Amino acid sequence: MRVRTQTEVTEQILRETLRSDAVGVTRVPVDRVIKEGEVAPQVRTEAGVTIIPVLEEVLVVEKRLVLKEEIHIHQTTMGQDVEVPVTVHKQHAIVERIDPDGTITPKTINEE
Repeated sequence: MRVRTQTEVTEQILRETLRSDAVGVTRVPVDRVIKEGEVAPQVRTEAGVTIIPVLEEVLVVEKRLVLKEEIHIHQTTMGQDVEVPVTVHKQHAIVERIDPDGTITPKTINEE
């Protein structure tokens, strides 16, 4: 019995979709005084937009909490189809039976 391997190399095109996210930032002026006892606005999400309140303490005879602006973050998802060449190796095992009279009988087994 004799076993040997043979490797076959082929080029193939790999097709896949790349995904990425883009973020846009918009500053929205508010300039609203937060009343005494009122809870300061918290980070929140509305209709897929994350809103981050920006606060400032302003001294005017008394200290007041003023909502200066909100930062709105918009997220956009994009897809891009790409084709990338890749090298694929395929190996074949060749099994040969050698009879006592010297006759060789080949038999191929595929392995990937």
